[in-house]
Amino acid sequence: MIRKISDRAKPGSISLGLGEPDLPTPDVIVREAVRVIQEEKNGYTLQAGLPVLRELIAGDYPHLNLTNDQVIVTAGSQESLYLILRTLIEEGDEVLMPDPGFIAYPMITKMVGGREVRYRLPAKNDFGFDVDDFKSKLSRRTKAVICISPSNPTGRALSKTDLQAIAEAMASSGSNAFIISDEIYRELYYTPERPPSISEFYPRTIVVSGLSKSMRMTGWRIGWLAGDAEVIRAALVLHGYVVTCASSISQKAALSAWTDEAAAAREEYRAIFHRRRDHLLGLLRDQLGLRCVTPEGAFYIMVDVSKYGDEMRVAEAGLEQGVVTIPAAAFGTESRGYLRISFCADEERLSEGVRRLGEALKSLKD
Repeated sequence: MIRKISDRAKPGSISLGLGEPDLPTPDVIVREAVRVIQEEKNGYTLQAGLPVLRELIAGDYPHLNLTNDQVIVTAGSQESLYLILRTLIEEGDEVLMPDPGFIAYPMITKMVGGREVRYRLPAKNDFGFDVDDFKSKLSRRTKAVICISPSNPTGRALSKTDLQAIAEAMASSGSNAFIISDEIYRELYYTPERPPSISEFYPRTIVVSGLSKSMRMTGWRIGWLAGDAEVIRAALVLHGYVVTCASSISQKAALSAWTDEAAAAREEYRAIFHRRRDHLLGLLRDQLGLRCVTPEGAFYIMVDVSKYGDEMRVAEAGLEQGVVTIPAAAFGTESRGYLRISFCADEERLSEGVRRLGEALKSLKD
């Protein structure tokens, strides 16, 4: 649905749809990539990735006491999702995932023969975690549970209390399932502290993450999979046959993501998106009178357009006015009546995009 909407945009349209940072990759990474291309041989790396890069990744999760052999560098976090679900899931196994949640979760689950089961993040509670619903969906057939924080599409982050509740529910369920923790947006947050990871509370956690969002490296395709040694060994076999290894140039350049200069770029990036978030929330609420869910991370706002009818109808009207938004029902039944609006655009374009959305809403009233 996302691509179908985006591909129909008129020339000159403003996209508030796709989740791709519009800011450039930090200079420190670009400079290193150029040096690597010019000065080094760039053949295959080890299938699991450069040892020094895996060591840096492992260092981000000190509580897990990971060795290099418990980390695989992948071609983006989406390959990581495929690898871990293909590794863990057999025909008919249940995969518990959020509603709403990233559209790849149910599709990959279906591809590997699993059965999707959704735990609700109720719209009436601003898409907050509902522990009772979560517990009711766990069973002995549950083989894996996916959580994402901050969330795509809602931007909501799971609190320490939420994560403790998840860990306790998992431990008492008898399923012995793994949690797949999608942390691709974890570095993009607007709270005083970085959101915690479920891996801090539940040892049978496999972490999926990467540099696409935190370092604006979407096209560089650097992600990772980290966790249980036996699971990672099995996933590595599949990884080797799927891609051999992640790009050697991207891996070498990615080493710079752990420098002080990169950390400063990350802070600047967060500040820019924080300002954009507040700017967009103000426009949507004050100018259009729409109810919005304030995100604690990522770069999406869930906007309630139910009073104008079906969310697809609203998105279609937006296309006519030259603004791209995403009908949030694409992410689950709980988000029907909402648009997911991205703030991967500067404040001037956000203002113009909201003006066009306002024209679209007027057309629906006429």
